[in-house]
Amino acid sequence: MFKWLMTVFMALVLSGCGYNTLQTTDEDIKATWAEVLNQYQRRADLVPNLVNVVKGYAAHEEKVFTEVTAARARVGAMQATPELVNDEAAFQKYIAAQGELTGAISRLLLVAENYPQLKADGLFRDLQAQLEGTENRITVARNRYIDAVKAYNVTVRSFPSNLTAMLFGYKTKPSFAVENEKAIAVPPKVDFGAPAATPAPAN
Repeated sequence: MFKWLMTVFMALVLSGCGYNTLQTTDEDIKATWAEVLNQYQRRADLVPNLVNVVKGYAAHEEKVFTEVTAARARVGAMQATPELVNDEAAFQKYIAAQGELTGAISRLLLVAENYPQLKADGLFRDLQAQLEGTENRITVARNRYIDAVKAYNVTVRSFPSNLTAMLFGYKTKPSFAVENEKAIAVPPKVDFGAPAATPAPAN
């Protein structure tokens, strides 16, 4: 009977001190971060096909191809696990690598501006549509992660839940820095509009 009463008492105490909120918000972070990683992977999977189709029309743009391939390789070499959100330095390094890949993809897409036939290619247009959708999903996923981290960190820092956080080892988690948030507000431009008309042959 005594043990049961103590269990009930501890449950009430922990609930009043933010333990349940810490648990809930921590799970929210895990879920939203997993979705960020899923969308980043989806984008990375599109890169090889995108490079190949652009290379078919602009083989001499070797520097751009090398940059985007290298940026994708750097991202792929990192251990993007759920635990990454518990390591500030590793988290920021990973986000920086993703930013480099975003920039490299943007430069790759700019190449298409100079090749009307590439812009009209059906495979390229399909890939650009997939990339545009993926970039939008990445932005949504990152914003959800930012909101989840904000709610969790407020709980970790606020009294009396901060005492519970210290007792059970809950610490603040990293989010996207101001520079990151500015970058994610401007995803790579992938909409080239309608393909340019092919000039009629001269008589």
